[in-house]
Amino acid sequence: MAKKKAAKEKELTLEQALWNCRVALRGVGSMEKNRDAVISLVFLKFAGDKFEARRAQIPQEVKEKQGIDPCPEFMLDKASFYNSANVFYLPKEARWSYLKDNASSNDIDVKIDNAMDAAEKANPSLTGALPLGMFATLGATKTSIKSLIDAISQISEQRFHDEDLIGRVYEYFLQTFAVGSSKEDGEFYTPACVVQLIAELIEPYEGVVYDPCCGSGGMFVQSHKFVERHHGNSKAISVVGQESNPDTWRLCKMNLAIRGISNNLGEGAASTFAKDQHPDKKVDFIMANPPFNLKNWRGEDELIKDSRWAGYPVPPVSNANYAWILHMLSKLDVNHGVAGFLLANGALNADGDEGTIRQKILENDRVEAIIVLPRDMFYTTDISVTLWILNMNKG
Repeated sequence: MAKKKAAKEKELTLEQALWNCRVALRGVGSMEKNRDAVISLVFLKFAGDKFEARRAQIPQEVKEKQGIDPCPEFMLDKASFYNSANVFYLPKEARWSYLKDNASSNDIDVKIDNAMDAAEKANPSLTGALPLGMFATLGATKTSIKSLIDAISQISEQRFHDEDLIGRVYEYFLQTFAVGSSKEDGEFYTPACVVQLIAELIEPYEGVVYDPCCGSGGMFVQSHKFVERHHGNSKAISVVGQESNPDTWRLCKMNLAIRGISNNLGEGAASTFAKDQHPDKKVDFIMANPPFNLKNWRGEDELIKDSRWAGYPVPPVSNANYAWILHMLSKLDVNHGVAGFLLANGALNADGDEGTIRQKILENDRVEAIIVLPRDMFYTTDISVTLWILNMNKG
């Protein structure tokens, strides 16, 4: 019997393990809450794996560099040993091993909330990234939470030898939860293949990559992957962004943090138009998928004299497509900045003030290419889109 059980576990595929995570919370709460619950626990699992791997290295390192053997217990809990290796230091109550051992306890929901809080307090870079106090109000039974912990525990590099396991797991959950949720104001999850295409076209080898509506951070992840594919130095890329949805802002922070990508996403979620958190920043590259045909993006009399539209008509309040374009143009380095972003096809047929803006952008020789992408490329809409490439120095 034991042999049959071991064989069954060995045959488990990554997709089955990920599916089991979703099943554990089926019928519990809202799509958004379940998404945050799963992804935040996945974050603690991967952070815990990295922590334990680093913890195992420390005794040998202390012996070689400081001549101390055996390594004193207190040195294993020095945060500096972990931070120097780009690993989050986790207090005991925030470690995955602790949550796994206590998965059957009656207050496991509180223990998870405490783990999130302890992890954030021990690592300032995680401030605002983890959902605090969520599991106690999730409405899940202790049996459901234990099932989720058990399912996530099965996701490991020892079981699944994947070159980018973290990436595949996050991509799966971000994508599948996007399919199941309704999106408003033209916001759609951008498939990785489209983001990769943008990266290949604008070639962000080094410099600052900016996304004014960064969502869960896919553009930033692909910019780093682009550098890795071309054997460059990923440390030569820095990422700057902004996101208006607080829940999505947190997801982005987690997505980048677990991959070790340093970032500046501002102090919190905020509208790029109403509160630009990087007002004086000039960047080398922009990768973006702004909300399509966003309405009421400003008040009737607000932002009329904003410097971002200098030299152009003020974009209409009824549609933000050209407001996004002018905002991104204002951010590009005037000597070599390049932007790649998506817009709904309707932006090509604009008239009135939008038509005048489009004409002036062309006259200023900023448009390098506009590529019409096939339909059905997004998971939650069949809208046809175009990929725009703007270049401040086409010569």
